[in-house]
Amino acid sequence: MMEFHLDPHCDAILQEFRNKRDLYVLLERKATDMLMQALNKQGLYITAMEHRIKTEHSLAGKLELKGAKYKSLADITDILGMRVITFYTDDVDKVAAIVAHTFDIDWNNSVDKRKLHQLDSFGYNSLHYICRLPQTVIDETGQPELAMMRFEIQMRTALQHVWSTLGHDTQYKGSINVPQEYLRQYNRLAGMLELIDDEFSRLRTTLIDYLRNMQTLVNTGKLDEVPLTLDAFHRFLKLSPFDRLNQRIAAVNQAEIIPAPIVRFLPVFQSFGFKTLGDIQQFINENSEDAYNLALAQLAVTDFDIISENVGPQNLCVVHVLKNGQGVSEIKAVFDIINGEQDTNIMFAEAIIDEAKSLSFMQKNT
Repeated sequence: MMEFHLDPHCDAILQEFRNKRDLYVLLERKATDMLMQALNKQGLYITAMEHRIKTEHSLAGKLELKGAKYKSLADITDILGMRVITFYTDDVDKVAAIVAHTFDIDWNNSVDKRKLHQLDSFGYNSLHYICRLPQTVIDETGQPELAMMRFEIQMRTALQHVWSTLGHDTQYKGSINVPQEYLRQYNRLAGMLELIDDEFSRLRTTLIDYLRNMQTLVNTGKLDEVPLTLDAFHRFLKLSPFDRLNQRIAAVNQAEIIPAPIVRFLPVFQSFGFKTLGDIQQFINENSEDAYNLALAQLAVTDFDIISENVGPQNLCVVHVLKNGQGVSEIKAVFDIINGEQDTNIMFAEAIIDEAKSLSFMQKNT
């Protein structure tokens, strides 16, 4: 292990660290718990949260290099260091707001390195806050010495974190004179990553705006303007578009309706060539009465007192297939999609066609 040559002043600071290490462990536990709870409360998803207490070896190395600038251990603000890593650049500011609300911030010693705008500083563009625990928390611990103990929280994106780690590993800023062509490549990569970081945030904002607009269109009934996607279909199902038909069918035998995953009908609707939510709504409007009559033919001679939520959309699909002049193989294809391929699907398809023969819409097609 490397030996450090410390003067008496620095040696005293190192000894103070040894004496207070248990307090730093308590500080670490309190600070990390508080921050994680605050992030969870706000529902902010982060990539990772790291934390560490400096090792004695690391602190000794720091003191050997610049120990004269510190009067005591309390002047060293990164004995406890925490790092919050986010996916998006705008989430860094959200984390910062949460940190400022959770801890007491030493604004004079905090720094926003993102504003330095150095050519090669992408990976070092972290936001650094120097923090203290709130006095109320210190009082709860019964350890007043914690009031003098500051800690550092770094906030950066995942790409900034990766770049910083790579930059640290390559050590290109060391004593070796690196050729300009390599530095130029290094800086070009930094610029590309910064652009990617910004573009990911911009794309997320664009997508959120798009989804909000789609939700507004769904809520206001402008379904013809909403493309038939998985997300849009989920939003459409929140309007319970099949409930009225299911309730009419259930009333035949006073049956209970049990939940079922209606989302599995999406690929069926897409196979029908539907492009928008409006296409589905029109499909419901045009076929509901015939789907109900088909259910009557199926249930009138039974005493079923439990039916699935799938019965309405399933009968709608069957009616749609039959009205388009198709038969057993196409109905089987519908069952294959919603139930998985089974040998019994063709039997169900044949039985349904037999049940539907007497219905008025079938007479029109013959």
